[in-house]
Amino acid sequence: MPITETAENPEWDQILTSKRRIFDLQLNDIWRYRDLIWLFFRRDFVATYKQTILGPLWFIIQPLASTAIYTVIFGQIARLPTEGLPPFLFYMSGIIVWGLFSSCLTSCSTVFTKNAGIFSKVYFPRLTVPISSVMTVLLTFGLQLLVFIAFMVFFAFRGNDIQPGLGLLVVPVILLNICLLGIGFGCIISSLTTRYRDLQMAMGFGVQLWMYASCVFYSRASVPEHLLWILNLNPIVPLIENFRSAFLGAGTFNIHEIGISFLISLVVFLSGIIVFHQVEKDFADTI
Repeated sequence: MPITETAENPEWDQILTSKRRIFDLQLNDIWRYRDLIWLFFRRDFVATYKQTILGPLWFIIQPLASTAIYTVIFGQIARLPTEGLPPFLFYMSGIIVWGLFSSCLTSCSTVFTKNAGIFSKVYFPRLTVPISSVMTVLLTFGLQLLVFIAFMVFFAFRGNDIQPGLGLLVVPVILLNICLLGIGFGCIISSLTTRYRDLQMAMGFGVQLWMYASCVFYSRASVPEHLLWILNLNPIVPLIENFRSAFLGAGTFNIHEIGISFLISLVVFLSGIIVFHQVEKDFADTI
């Protein structure tokens, strides 16, 4: 918006241009538009559960139903080992952590295609959309984590050997790792889908395959040693394993793995944000 404008000395408080430095992420603009982030967050929340009878209870019902089904399939039928833990808790810990990662990934991967109409009509910092999406995901995860803790207490009172450790202090770092990893990959995929719509078609299938390769329903201890190197290439595996160890005492808590995972997550996140920022300049011509 112009403050003053003369033929000799036009002055503007903001200049919109596609010519930016690669690391110019315009963080000041994101802070200025923080009210818009809240509006997008409210929009996503209301749109998801509007005209549903149970509303936000679906946050809790979905992981509980999934856990019950997987407990029967993998615990009772396949009889996969759960390191001496109640199968319900073992599977639920993996499901809610994977849900946090996959929700960050999928919500960020559709930013350009879902918002093409509004992106092409008005200016606002595009990063406000994935930020608001992640806020919705974190709200969902927070409710699911409370339910998980309630079941932990229930099984502990029943006499099960549940041993939370000092690793609980590092859980916020684990969750930050998961979010950074999901946002980074999501932004990269979102940027690529502006040119290659095949990625959008392959997302659901790819996320499902990734889940089965991520120690959600089994532990690393149950994987044959000659296949462990393949499992260790998956950056989400050590995060799930250490989260489970921190809360339930399963396996060995490894702070070095978390540190390495944080570096990987940070690189993926920064790469995703930079790619997203570069694509947003001309995505309207390719979308």
